[in-house]
Amino acid sequence: MEPRYLFPSDYMADPAAHVFGDRLFVYPSHDRDTGVPEQDDGSHFDMVDYHALEIKGDPMTGEVVDHGVMLKLEDVPWAKRQLWDSDVAEKDGKYYLYFSGKDHDDVFHIGVAVAEKPEGPFVAEPRPIVGSYSIDPCVFRDSDGERYIVFGGLWGGQLQRYRDNKQVYSAAEDTLPKDNRSALEPADGAPALCPKIARLSGDMLSFAEPPRDLVIEDESGAPLKADDHERRFFEASWLYFKDGQYHFSYSTGDTHLICDAVSDSVYGPYRFKRVLLKPQIGWTTHHCITEVGGKWYLFHHDSAPSGGRTWLRSLKVKPLDE
Repeated sequence: MEPRYLFPSDYMADPAAHVFGDRLFVYPSHDRDTGVPEQDDGSHFDMVDYHALEIKGDPMTGEVVDHGVMLKLEDVPWAKRQLWDSDVAEKDGKYYLYFSGKDHDDVFHIGVAVAEKPEGPFVAEPRPIVGSYSIDPCVFRDSDGERYIVFGGLWGGQLQRYRDNKQVYSAAEDTLPKDNRSALEPADGAPALCPKIARLSGDMLSFAEPPRDLVIEDESGAPLKADDHERRFFEASWLYFKDGQYHFSYSTGDTHLICDAVSDSVYGPYRFKRVLLKPQIGWTTHHCITEVGGKWYLFHHDSAPSGGRTWLRSLKVKPLDE
């Protein structure tokens, strides 16, 4: 079955899809043309709001309703610019939007906003999550009711600045050309940088523990190496449970693949399993995997409708294994 473009009337990307009750929502980032030239630090991705989309019925055929802006930059006290990828979780009848944004020092953190309805409007907390950094939050509810947040992204996502949850490299070093970043990224043959995972507090507003590495291993049980560009983590975390295992899917970034890894524990380690999506038109590859009505779907994006302008992306969906 051919993928479906979900919302051709506007440019949206980085989908997070969830079923709340009997309603299917997709929470994307909202692209716009800023005129900023394309560059490695992602400055041309300067999004300023989030929308809530609802699919009425089957993901491949149902009407897509835009509920409008659910949070905008000017209503986030701590954020300066670049509202990147987000996710939404529910607990006890309230909805929590976790989002990436840059503070007034141009450092990425993860914020939280709260709403009474899945479509919002959401009200942002006055400060980002204490101890948060980088981008691309994903929130997973385990069978025991505990919620976990996974996050991180290289290059423009600033993950390479951090070791042991502390920023050890400066923004100036972060702007080095890709071929001169040995101080920021592990050397070839060394273990790759990992996404981070932490259990959330009971009120959903903070980390209940320090973030730890979510390790992805190769078939021999060794952590993936930094120069294994076909398999190592880059960004776009998504955690889900399927067929009796925890699955962690993610983007490889500069090789433009979506990959899947599996584990018997939510914390991992995760063993690399397969490629889920091959390169699409455009630079970024970002996705989510969601069960709807007993079937699994892969939501993602590409830049074909904008003529390949990588900062103007369009949402797509297809059955996971078709």
